Amino acid sequence: MILSDKTIIKMLKNKTLSILPLNIEQIQPASVDVRLGDTFCIVEDSASSIITLENKISYKTIKTDTYILLPGQFVLATTMEFIDLPDNLTAFVEGRSSLGRMGLFIQNAGWVDPGFKGEITLELYNANRCAIELKSGRRVGQLVFAEMDDFAAKPYNGKYQRQKGATGSRVYLDNDL
Repeated sequence: MILSDKTIIKMLKNKTLSILPLNIEQIQPASVDVRLGDTFCIVEDSASSIITLENKISYKTIKTDTYILLPGQFVLATTMEFIDLPDNLTAFVEGRSSLGRMGLFIQNAGWVDPGFKGEITLELYNANRCAIELKSGRRVGQLVFAEMDDFAAKPYNGKYQRQKGATGSRVYLDNDL
C-alpha cells in the first residue's frame, strides 16, 4: 500500500519515520519531495580505463552549491535529507518529471530497503545536448513510501547504512559466490 500524505505526517509526528531536515511543503499527496545536497562524486580516470566489480573505484568528491552537469555526463549526488525507515516500510526514489523533460535522468537503485538510515545517493545523467546547472537545495526527486505486509525479518544493515554525502559504489565488498 502506498502511503498518503496524512499517514506520512502521522508517522513523522510519532517518529516512526524520520526525514531530516524537512519542510511541511515537501509532503505531497502520495510522496515526499527530496532536495539536492551539496556533494557530488565522479569516477576518477584510471590507467586501464576499465572499472571492475572486484576492485575499489576511485572517486573525486566535489562539495559545491552549484554543479554544471555536461551533456552525456554521469555524476553521483546526494539528497539533503537523512531518512530513517522503520522495518516495515520501503521507499521508491523517483525523479521529478519537470527535470526529466530537460533531459536530466535521476535514478537511485530504485528503492530503499526497510531499516535503511542515511542520505540517499542519486545517480544523475544528462541526456540533453546542453549542460544542466544543478543547485543544492532544489527539489530533485520524491520518495514514495509503501508499507509491507509485515516487519522485515532482516532489515537493511548493509554497506551503505548511515551513508552521508554522495557515496560511490561498494560493489567490491560483495561476497558473491
